[in-house]
Amino acid sequence: MEGLHELLGLNLNNASRKVYLNPGSDFLIKKSVEMGHGVLAKNGALVVKTGQHTGRAAKDKYVVMNAASKEKIWWENNINVMTPENFLKLKNKVIKYLNEDRDLFIAENSVGAHPKLNMGVRVVTERPASALFCSYLFRKMERPFTKKDFHVLHAPLLDINPEEFGAKSKTVIVTCFETNTTIIIGTLYAGEIKKSMFSVLNFVVPDVGTFPMHAGANEGPNGDVSLFFGLSGTGKTTLSTDEDRKLIGDDEHGLSDDGVFNFEGGCYAKTYKLSKENEPDIWEATNRPGALLENVTLDPTTGELDFNDKTLSENGRSSYPLDFIKNIKPSATGGIPKNIFFLSADAFGCLPPVAKLNKKQAMYYFVLGYTAKLAGTEIGVVEPSATFSPCFGAPFMIRHPSVYAKLLGHYIEKYNIQVWLINTGWSGGPYGVGERFPIKITRQIIRSIQKTGLKDFVMKKDPIFGLESPQDIPGVDSSALNPRNTWKSGDEYDKKATELAKSFEAAMSKFGNIF
Repeated sequence: MEGLHELLGLNLNNASRKVYLNPGSDFLIKKSVEMGHGVLAKNGALVVKTGQHTGRAAKDKYVVMNAASKEKIWWENNINVMTPENFLKLKNKVIKYLNEDRDLFIAENSVGAHPKLNMGVRVVTERPASALFCSYLFRKMERPFTKKDFHVLHAPLLDINPEEFGAKSKTVIVTCFETNTTIIIGTLYAGEIKKSMFSVLNFVVPDVGTFPMHAGANEGPNGDVSLFFGLSGTGKTTLSTDEDRKLIGDDEHGLSDDGVFNFEGGCYAKTYKLSKENEPDIWEATNRPGALLENVTLDPTTGELDFNDKTLSENGRSSYPLDFIKNIKPSATGGIPKNIFFLSADAFGCLPPVAKLNKKQAMYYFVLGYTAKLAGTEIGVVEPSATFSPCFGAPFMIRHPSVYAKLLGHYIEKYNIQVWLINTGWSGGPYGVGERFPIKITRQIIRSIQKTGLKDFVMKKDPIFGLESPQDIPGVDSSALNPRNTWKSGDEYDKKATELAKSFEAAMSKFGNIF
């Protein structure tokens, strides 16, 4: 640990404070309560609040422009530029802050369940709950740290003058690929820590032919692997966590010729409207000692949790290690996927609940990344709205979408992977008129695909989107499979669907020929 002084300038010999290196989860939970950062629920889970930031600060993300990043970053993707000079000034300020009389918690872990692509990550933070989060969401260390690994300097309570560092606000999430350092200040939302390292891997692994994915993954009894792409709130965690299949991971993975591998060591699940009936595995993992909950309403008298209360945020979160889930794949790896599911929460109610995509359509919808941005996942989003997030995770896919789309196309063609578009959004009309597809129906559709591939099912092409959809699936009302039939007015559906299809074309026009 002494090397930290040389690498970062951290003073570990300050007698007026303590530095805790890789303390256990029980200690971190106890310390969080002692410091007044959180309270224990009746079920034993640690419950914390993240203040004004209950979701990602998407507009406060920066990358240092230097030789390592200048030609590779997709700067047009709302990625703010920070100069090396301003980054150095900010880093020095953060180090000075962390060297003051406050206890530090250092979490040493890694990301990437692949022996050749595993990367160490050392997080230095003032918050024990943040160190606990890192011990859950990242993987165990697999080797000694080297200069190629990453450091995250986490000072969420540091107050800065943004103009001094060329920043837009007092919240800054910035990464430097020359020094392998990420700095996070001005936000307690733990998701910033994991998404920063996800962005790092998304930047690094394409150079070795690996496809980084904002996707969940699971494995069936026969070893068949399924991937679930989607933004937060579209059902990625829910659908990948299936009691009948082994969970590989719920959010971030890589695909190489060796197969699928999880980037993480835990899960970060949304808790709003969480129920034992619909999501039994996530429910059990959340309602137990050791779980870390963010912005979940707690009755101060009884200690009971209310997952249906969104007073604090609709983006309440539960984080826990993978082994909190009963049916997991211990290696966090799997073979080449048999099926890929794109989850789109269509707020206009126009897309079918399921459609089969060919390679060209798969690359198209992957780059399009159409869904509804759901309430709470970003600051200022209070109701679903149509959005296009290329690669189903544009804020984290920091290279141009064509880089990732070509990798997707390569693996689809090489291994004959079937891709499906799944509407986890609305039916019978747009948001406010129609109703959202029940998770049970979506799960039944996906299970039918995993079991049969729908190979002998009658498919029909939609005239507006050109998508082929099955006309009948066991256990699913056939009328629900054609979205036009669910609207009161077929003409109104045609009008809205045509508008949506045109918006797809407009959104794709800026990317040129991705094929």
